[in-house]
Amino acid sequence: MRRMVLGLTLALGTSAVASAQPAQGRRGGPEGPAMRDELMEIVQSYFVMKIQERLELSDEQFVKVLPLVRKLQQDRRDFHRRRFEAIGEMRKELESGTATDAHLRDLLQQVKAVDSEMPNALRKDADAIDAVLSPVQQAKFRILELDVERHLREVREHAREQRRRNGPGRGGPGRDGDGPIP
Repeated sequence: MRRMVLGLTLALGTSAVASAQPAQGRRGGPEGPAMRDELMEIVQSYFVMKIQERLELSDEQFVKVLPLVRKLQQDRRDFHRRRFEAIGEMRKELESGTATDAHLRDLLQQVKAVDSEMPNALRKDADAIDAVLSPVQQAKFRILELDVERHLREVREHAREQRRRNGPGRGGPGRDGDGPIP
């Protein structure tokens, strides 16, 4: 039963990823952030289920590690969102010809701040998780993170391929506007 629920969750997530962009276009519409948030919830639910299963956590460990994992994922998303928004604004201004040195300098500082702050913040989050886990569980956690990340890339690529096949006006060729995912 658990695998069936997991499969259904992934199928819904894959379907939502595949259909999200055509409905809203390149830059996203009002549904964009809501759809992205919903997808993040699906991914987080999947990840939480896999953590308990793959790491073989005790109930006590699970209760301790869950908020720490959520914090790591949220921090990672926040950093990527900040970076993506600043770079997106730079692209928009450069393409429109409205960029000024002063504003680009400010946007570049924002990107550099994220690049500087992110490693330490994420390391601190990972250290907090590691404090709850055994070395074997820590290794399994790192592998699980990579497996989920790889699966998400595959789902995004599948969605992009579907948009390319659908043609212009239906999420067809061009930049897809996909933002960061944990």
